[in-house]
Amino acid sequence: MLRTSSLHNRLQAACPRFATLSVCAFAIGAIAHTPAWAAGTLAGTNIENIATASFDTGSGTVDIQSNTSVILVDELLDVTVASTDPGDVTTTPGATGVSLTYRVTNNGNGPESFRLTVNVANSGDDFDPVFGQIVIDTNNNGVYDAGVDTVYVAGTNDPLLQPDESVNVFVLTNIPSTQANGDRASVSLVASAGTGTGAPGTTFAGAGEGGGDAVVGTTGADGDANGFIRVDAASVVLAKSATILDPFGGSNAVPGSIITYTLVATVGGTGTLNNLVINDPLPAGTSYVAGSLTLQAASLTDAADTDAGNFNGTRVSVTLGNVPSGETRTVTFQTRIQ
Repeated sequence: MLRTSSLHNRLQAACPRFATLSVCAFAIGAIAHTPAWAAGTLAGTNIENIATASFDTGSGTVDIQSNTSVILVDELLDVTVASTDPGDVTTTPGATGVSLTYRVTNNGNGPESFRLTVNVANSGDDFDPVFGQIVIDTNNNGVYDAGVDTVYVAGTNDPLLQPDESVNVFVLTNIPSTQANGDRASVSLVASAGTGTGAPGTTFAGAGEGGGDAVVGTTGADGDANGFIRVDAASVVLAKSATILDPFGGSNAVPGSIITYTLVATVGGTGTLNNLVINDPLPAGTSYVAGSLTLQAASLTDAADTDAGNFNGTRVSVTLGNVPSGETRTVTFQTRIQ
């Protein structure tokens, strides 16, 4: 966008006080619709200039023109890569297809294709994920859509970007099953200009748009960015205790005594433990006390129905579902010593 002062000066030049309204309107329209490219004038543009000179003779003023000076604008090779994930992408040990999102932008002044590569072996992190594949965001919605977005094949579908154009790129990785809670990995995506890379100012003669040279810009024409993966490995500790009530009001384990078992599942680490289920087989020498099963002090039916618990004749089972770290679930049931 033009700065206000610059636009004002250009309007004054285009619309002198003696110009008609239609001339001014045309000039304003031409200025307003001039595209503003991040990298400046488009590659392949001819910058033309003619000088004039005038002098007086006895018969009047004579004007002459110089030859036309033509300068072909060379192509500037520049690219930036940015991670667009809002933070660490969380996952679990053994997970597959963990997606990181990046945005590749052509900051040059000409159309350019970019070769994409990934580095999963960065120093300073806790582990190296296993590289899966690079995927181009075909529908440009910023979300990886399996089967919709296009798998990238180097040299075959390198993204061709116009000046200031961007594309979303996904990097898919797999997580080793041995990773521990809190482990963090860094994954780099590199985008390199197909014309060439190098130190700023490196020139590729005749390789630019329109037959001009291609010149490496400040980014070296090979931008990169890191995305991060964090393992949230929730864990569970299951503690079991028992109390006894004998037929005489005491706590002796004799035939006829009632044993109340208490199972406490405590989820630690970070994240959520999914589909947690507690199963406890009936101890030998005891019989189940019908209707004694509870979850969080609420009674459960013995039948396999819509509530979380059941007794199938040999064991009790309670489905706890997805339990966030830091929370506990308590199950109780009773048996009678035979």
